Amino acid sequence: MTRTKHTGLYFGSFNPIHHGHLIIANYILTYTPLDEVWFIVSPQNPLKEKKQLANEYHRLEMVNLAIGDFNKFKALDIEFTMPKPSYTVDTLARLTEKHPSHQFNLIMGTDQLATFHKWKNYSYIIQHYRLLVYPRPGNIENPYISNEHVQIINAPQIELSSTFIRNAIQTKKDIHCFLPEKVLQYIFDCNLYR
Repeated sequence: MTRTKHTGLYFGSFNPIHHGHLIIANYILTYTPLDEVWFIVSPQNPLKEKKQLANEYHRLEMVNLAIGDFNKFKALDIEFTMPKPSYTVDTLARLTEKHPSHQFNLIMGTDQLATFHKWKNYSYIIQHYRLLVYPRPGNIENPYISNEHVQIINAPQIELSSTFIRNAIQTKKDIHCFLPEKVLQYIFDCNLYR
């Protein structure tokens, strides 16, 4: 009999991916029963505006460069062929159908949990999938925190954002320590976020 694989799904624009994303993913992989983490690169988040969003194939390539050959991380472009904007519940349905031996867990920050009630079919998601929630700066009071399918992960708080990195690139600041060297080189080679 095939063993159930516990897979964390880390949805995001990754515009660009940075060390904060990798630290969170690695921490959750290490301190929970997950077997692996899949980075789901979203072409467009329905709750975010599209300006300053690099092409999805650039963002997918940056995730692949960032995770390198770490075999417990994987980048997925499953949402690229789905109707836009893509909704998490539809992606979950497709992944569950394609990978029936996987038990999927959503990785999200407390900031995303705060707007969770705005997600399409959010009540279905919370009934059928586990939410692994890491702290983000600010108040984490939320009606979902006490839900049996929500687990708050005591991960380090990372005050680093893709917005900060994009702004730093535009103002020609040195950002070498904030993201993997290969990702930074790719951004410069492709002239992104200038």
